[in-house]
Order: sequence, then structure tokens, then C-alpha cells
Amino acid sequence: MKATVKIVDAYTDRYSIFIHPEDAKAAKLHPDDLVKIEYGKRSIYGSLVISSFVQPGEVGVSKDVLQLHNLSDGEVVEVVPAGTPESVRYIKKKMSGEKLRKVEIEAIVRDIVDRKLRDIEISSFVTALEINGLDMDEIAALTIAMAETGDMLDIDRKPITDVHSIGGVPGNKTNILVVPIVAAAGLTIPKTSSRAITSAAGTADVVEVFANVTFSLDEIKSIVEKVGACLVWGGALNLAPADDLTIKAERALSIDPTGLMLASIMSKKYAIGSQYILIDIPTGKGVKVETVDQARALAKDFIELGKRLGQYVEVAITYGGQPIGHTVGPALEAKEALLALMTGKGPGSLIEKATGLAGILLEMGGVAPPGAGKRMAKEILDSGKAWEKMKEIIEAQGGDPNIKPEDIPVGDKTYTFVAPTSGYVTSIDNRAITGIARAAGAPEDKGAGVELYVKVGEKVKEGDPLFKIYAGSEARLEQAIVYARRTEPIRIEGMVLQRIGNI
Repeated sequence: MKATVKIVDAYTDRYSIFIHPEDAKAAKLHPDDLVKIEYGKRSIYGSLVISSFVQPGEVGVSKDVLQLHNLSDGEVVEVVPAGTPESVRYIKKKMSGEKLRKVEIEAIVRDIVDRKLRDIEISSFVTALEINGLDMDEIAALTIAMAETGDMLDIDRKPITDVHSIGGVPGNKTNILVVPIVAAAGLTIPKTSSRAITSAAGTADVVEVFANVTFSLDEIKSIVEKVGACLVWGGALNLAPADDLTIKAERALSIDPTGLMLASIMSKKYAIGSQYILIDIPTGKGVKVETVDQARALAKDFIELGKRLGQYVEVAITYGGQPIGHTVGPALEAKEALLALMTGKGPGSLIEKATGLAGILLEMGGVAPPGAGKRMAKEILDSGKAWEKMKEIIEAQGGDPNIKPEDIPVGDKTYTFVAPTSGYVTSIDNRAITGIARAAGAPEDKGAGVELYVKVGEKVKEGDPLFKIYAGSEARLEQAIVYARRTEPIRIEGMVLQRIGNI
């Protein structure tokens, strides 16, 4: 059918195409059918919405469609059923546990990017990967396909280093120290980061407190070639665009297939031209990888995948048994990270991890001899060179390089939990701390979060403060308090754990 375009003032996040019920009936179309809009020699695919919101003879196009396609109100186009793409057959093949060929994986990824696959089909693909997995041939093919269906960044400054944490530990603002340390040593490190998915703050959420993180690929290239580094949000870029759509399905299903995680991380490193990559795998109770054996197996996969992509990869298995530093939540973490850069001092867990990871990158990039990287990283931090480099990064990203940590606002509604008894802190529950911070409003509310006053192993007396919740409203604060009382975020026990009498 021929139809006149009507721009719908809404973002549906699912590439929606609207037609009137009369037109749908005449064309024998049903809700969520895949349809195609043809204009000139170009085509747009989307999921059908049948609604009286548009008039007969009109086709409504949501604004998310316009981000990739140039259509205007009143333009005449052709609307036709799209049929089922061949890639659906390949998804069914993986659902049956069969191995996919390179061309089949490429077809699936291309159809995800072109929106020929609807949400339900993408979810089926993600579920199939969770159940049946991918071997290394499939993971390598998926990684390259995800990278090559998006934009690629070519930075003139070499060598290009990169660092990525697979996440899971609250308060992980480590890379905000690692990036300026490495750049101050003369290496290039274009750091693209995600926003929080299930955590209380992603690196991009924290950096956004004091600098802009949303840039085009050309702008990132300019920033990096000028100052040697950046700390930006990867979601605003067309790097591995299939990744954003599969992540949406993963979030809805609360799953994270290992093969897809590997491809997701490494496709973006491949797209920005990273040559030396350090992967941080936090390990411990309450994080994604709970045992060292699991971490070692995952490390081998990252290293093997890097070899197939022509990248040199090393992996650091790090302690993830409790939050890093004393803060969780964007503004609180920003204050702690900037203070550490300014003074060279901070919580032992933050300084130790940041200089350890930066030291490995300095050795990988050839600016520090083997075994001397951590010492060099600490010297760069202590000397103020990392802070000077960070000020350059902040200024290049549109922030105030003279920002002071104490000027960063945090939530003004607070509540402090105290020790109910004397004893020793025997555990801090990562998931509970994250849950409290999110209940308080993080990461959307930058000032919301949790400040910890104790660490595992410390002795406390009854009534000593354990942690403080920050929120922007009384309602959010109350939600966080209720969540904290339902869980046991910090466990305090005496040296005698249990007494058993004579039986």
C-alpha cells in the first residue's frame, strides 16, 4: 500500500511503524508483524503497531526510526509485509544446539542491526546462547560481525591501550584513576564505558558528574589525539550497534551468556582499534564470577579471542569480595576518585587496584620494564602527573578542570546505620549494597548512593556508624532504609561464632 508519512512524536525503542486498523485489515497485517517501508532505493524495517492514532492512508514512524533514516512528514512511501528473514532459521538452528557457520552469524547480526529481527527473535537468540553456548569459532565470528556492522575508529596515536572490567563490584571507580595514569606515561587510552545496567553506577555515570561523556566518533578522535585519552559513554556511538540491542534482551531476561559477553566487550575494543587490552575480572562472593577457577577459565577465553582478533590481551583476576573504596553511587564515587587523583591518597582498595591495573598496562605498552609497572603507576599518581592529565581530559570533554571534590553535590536526605552489637565485620554483601544505592535513586539520581565507614576485618563497637544512605527525596530514602533492613548488608560477629553444648 502507498501511504503518507506521519512523524510520531515518541521514542518507542522498538522501531515502531503505525498504520490504521482499516489499512491493516485490507493488507492482512497483524500487530508486531515485520513490515518494510520503501522510499527511493532504501528500506526501513520495523514492528507493526495497529492504531487509530494515524488516519487511513497514513504510516506513522516513531522518532527512533528517524535517528537512522531521513523521512519527513507528508512524504509518500510504500508499505509492504517484510516476511520472515532467513536469519530466523539460523536462530532456530542454535536453539537446537547446533553450531553456526560464520555466514550464518553474520546474517543474524546484520539483521539485528537492520531491525529485520524483532525483539522476540533477538530474545530467542540470546536465550539460545545462554542455554547452548558458543564455541570459540562462533565467538570470534560474532565479535567481528558485531564490530564491522558499526563504525570503526582510527586513531593516529599508537600504541592504543584499553582496560575493561566485567563488573559486579559496587564502587568500581578504578578506571577513573587508571586512564589518566596510563595517559600521563605517554600511552594512548581511548576509554569508552557503559552506563549502569544492574549496578549503582557505571564509569560513564560517574564521569558525567564532572564532564560531558556524549560525543560523536569524530569528536572522540579529536579529544584522544589531543590529550591521549578519553572517558566517554560508548552507548552514544555506532560502535557494535547489535550489542546495544542484545543487551536490551539480556537485561529483560536477567541473563548474560558468556559467549555474548566476550563478543560484546571485544567487539567494541576491536572497533576502536585497541592493540593492548587488559581485562579485569573481579572475583568473589556476590559478583559475576565467584571462584578463581571460573575466572581462570574466562581469562583463557579472553586471551584466545584476542589472538584471533590480532589483539594482545592480558587478564587481571582481582579481589571482588567487597565494594571498592568507601562510596557507591555516581556523585559519591566521583568525589572519591577525584580526591584520590588530587592527593595520591585514598582507600587502600582503590589505590591498590588502580595502580596494579595501570602498572600492567604500562608494562604491556612498553613504557615500564617487567615488574616495575605498579611502582611507576604509583609514582605518576603521587607526583600529581595523573591529576594534571585528568584535568586535560576534563577540559577536553567540556568540564571544569578546576573542579573540587567538595563542590560536587550529593543527596541531602541521609540516614546512618550503626552497629547493633560489638564485634568484627565478617562480610559486606555486594548485592545488598548495590540494591540499597539503587533503591535510594542511583544511578539516575547522581547524588544518591551509599558511603561505607567500615571494611571486612575491622573491629566495631555497638553504636559505631556502618554506612550512610544518601537520597534526593524522603520517599527514596525510606525505600532504601526498608531495603537495607530486609537484607544484611554488613555482618558483624564476635570471634566465637557458635557454641555447641555436650550432646
